[in-house]
Amino acid sequence: MPGKSLIHRYLDPGDSLAEVLFGLIMALTITAGARLFAQGEQFDTHELVVAAVGCNVAWGVIDAVLFVLGGLFHRNRRAHFYRTLRSVRKEADALAAIEEEFALEDEPLATHPDDRARLYASMLTLSARAAPARARLRRQDFVAALIVFVLVSLTAVPGVIPLLLIADSNLALHVSNWLLILLLFFVGYWWGHYTDVPPWRVGVIVMLLGVSMVLIAVVLGG
Repeated sequence: MPGKSLIHRYLDPGDSLAEVLFGLIMALTITAGARLFAQGEQFDTHELVVAAVGCNVAWGVIDAVLFVLGGLFHRNRRAHFYRTLRSVRKEADALAAIEEEFALEDEPLATHPDDRARLYASMLTLSARAAPARARLRRQDFVAALIVFVLVSLTAVPGVIPLLLIADSNLALHVSNWLLILLLFFVGYWWGHYTDVPPWRVGVIVMLLGVSMVLIAVVLGG
């Protein structure tokens, strides 16, 4: 689609925003945990910076690898489905399998049963004439993995900037935590533009959910 950003040429908006949220929540878990255990005492902010950045970079690598494996698995599963479909003898069974795999009932679009039936029949005809290709790693996968790594890693930066610039470690930690919480709202607000829900409402919900997940992680020792 014309006008897509570089990121969204390789990642779905939902995926990219989820990666940013994941990175923010990881960073906030580190800084909020430090705030809880510091209990008003001064501490070494440089160690906290290394911990926050190191954690996000490590999880950026892990998430990038899992993203590639997930995409490869999805394409292989879909290729397996088409190969299996070609072996189904009864047309009614093949159409039922397609309807189950590509169910439109859950889509936010009111479709007529006859229209869905024609679509499934067309897909069956197409799959019968086409040869399913084996899924392999593509250049796009590696670019997407790099973007995932960068998104998760860089989200630690806003949280560590106050720790590097403010001499009072407790004040720096307060500013860092509130900055990350505010960023949760703005990411949710940005996310809301891709939905039918008012962006401010999505921002508030995402912020509250993000803070809730951070508190749970901190309480459980995460």
